[in-house]
Amino acid sequence: MNEQPLDRPPRIWKTDSRSPDLETITQAASLLNAGGIVIYPTETFYGLGGVPSLESAVERICMAKGREERKPLPLIASNVGCVLQAVADWPTVAARLAEAFWPGPLTLVLHAVSEIPYRVHGGTGKIAVRVSSHPVARALAEATGGMVISTSANFSGESPVQDADQISPALLSLVDGMLIAGKTGSQWGYLPTTIVDVCSPRPRLVRAGCLPWKAIEAYLV
Repeated sequence: MNEQPLDRPPRIWKTDSRSPDLETITQAASLLNAGGIVIYPTETFYGLGGVPSLESAVERICMAKGREERKPLPLIASNVGCVLQAVADWPTVAARLAEAFWPGPLTLVLHAVSEIPYRVHGGTGKIAVRVSSHPVARALAEATGGMVISTSANFSGESPVQDADQISPALLSLVDGMLIAGKTGSQWGYLPTTIVDVCSPRPRLVRAGCLPWKAIEAYLV
């Protein structure tokens, strides 16, 4: 069941996609750090985010999207160091892929540390994380302690969006704020991130996306 609309309109900020305004990021991060949920741009689609350590925010995101509880929530980290703090191990292949494709639209599935909330890993014991190449998304992650949830800003079962004008008004009524920074995804052919599970010795393609598997395979040998 979706969350009930809020009794106040969301805060709306506009900022430059390449050089986000510090005050705008600070205001949006303050909302997130207080348990709010915010729509923001990434290099592929507009995302819906919250602070992953705040279970109330995680629950609101799942309810707003109508998302299954056992479906893990993707994360964006501000840098590799923040990823290392959230994962139980860091395989050599993960390090190679991160060096080659981060910041960028490659999401890696890794074993999570025990402190990661259940509703973030969905009972899998794993997290799906990337260092985004979008300056707004990366700045927002940095301002919220190093990581922010980054599930697509649409109801479950609907298509993700590349433009803030395409955000469902019904979804917008459920969030605390939205950062607008133009259209997203053009550099990557309007495709989602590529997801690779590196938890086992043989990395596995979970979802095809804007980074072709052949380019990734070159770093798996």
